[in-house]
Amino acid sequence: MTAVASAGIRFHPGSQVTPAGAVHTTPLGYNRDGVPLGAPLPLPASDELVERLSSCGEIKVAFEGKLGDTLLALSAVRALVDWLRVRSVRVAVQATGPYAGLIARTGLITQPPVTTSSGWRAVIGDRAGVEARASGAAVNLVCDPAAPPCWSSDGYAHPDLPARHYLALERRLGIRLAATAPFAPFLATGPNELVEELGSVGWLNGLTIAAVTATSWPERKDYTAQRYIALAEQIAEAQQSQARLLLIGGAQDGGIRISAEPSRRHVQVLRIDGVPANDLADLFPRCRLVVGNDTGLTHLAALARGSDGSGPPVVGLYARHSHSKWRTGLPHHHAVATGQSHRMHQGDLCPVRDAITPCADAHMEAFPPASLARVCIDLLNGAGL
Repeated sequence: MTAVASAGIRFHPGSQVTPAGAVHTTPLGYNRDGVPLGAPLPLPASDELVERLSSCGEIKVAFEGKLGDTLLALSAVRALVDWLRVRSVRVAVQATGPYAGLIARTGLITQPPVTTSSGWRAVIGDRAGVEARASGAAVNLVCDPAAPPCWSSDGYAHPDLPARHYLALERRLGIRLAATAPFAPFLATGPNELVEELGSVGWLNGLTIAAVTATSWPERKDYTAQRYIALAEQIAEAQQSQARLLLIGGAQDGGIRISAEPSRRHVQVLRIDGVPANDLADLFPRCRLVVGNDTGLTHLAALARGSDGSGPPVVGLYARHSHSKWRTGLPHHHAVATGQSHRMHQGDLCPVRDAITPCADAHMEAFPPASLARVCIDLLNGAGL
């Protein structure tokens, strides 16, 4: 399954592998498959960085910017923790800031006995988080989504941001680290009062579809509730089932608002606005399907998995930005993309950074509900997984 029946719109499965020659890449400088775990890379490490990190007794993980950028950069934290483990260095790794709870779900946060006496600490995070805690730190690692290129190694490209962040830090640290693609860490889930309440009244039974309407750029990225409802109606009719559609919106007036709409022929609709990301991380794995624009909550849905590793297929809608860069790289995280999104992928470009004027198809109306429904039905039936 690779195409959508709409001009210029294509489906890109999460398991798709991109040959290095198909996109603009930067050679990694070594073939990872040929370097044993823990062995030095055939590239010089950053001696200053390695020396300072080796002397630290504490690492602060500090992200304060956009949720999506934060989630896709957690692979850098994973790379740093993997490096500590390879070197058998015991260091306290602590998360701070608004995403501390989510970061703790990755299992990367530890508080072992400190074995160094220097009292030095390192800070890793986005620019806002690092700058707020830079005073007195021995080393600061800024995870900038615009910085790491699309790497290529062993004949393949690594276009997703988690791979870019992980491999960029591996190169700087100079040691072959443990992870292989996909590099993004999962977010563990558990019991949740809101989720249990929704389940008890039947919203999580049967064909439950979560649709992300929250976005920081509604004029460009809002697929709209009306289109999602039309999508759910066509899926339900094809599946000969009643669908329950959860419309996941952002904060409104700082509060949580949950309200049901009048039932339609094939779809029951529940609007969920302002629910914290920590609760949504427990909700998404209980759904059968998640569809969303290119935004943080869609990435969250892809990273959140049940205790047994289970979770739904996640479909991101990409009108302007690269459909490969702004994904988790996980096999169940798929994309439906316009021609412009594919061109951004092929040239490793960004319409904002590179000041590229959007094309006519670079809007959410480029994805007709009927065409998108065919992709979702195939995924629900096991195709493309």
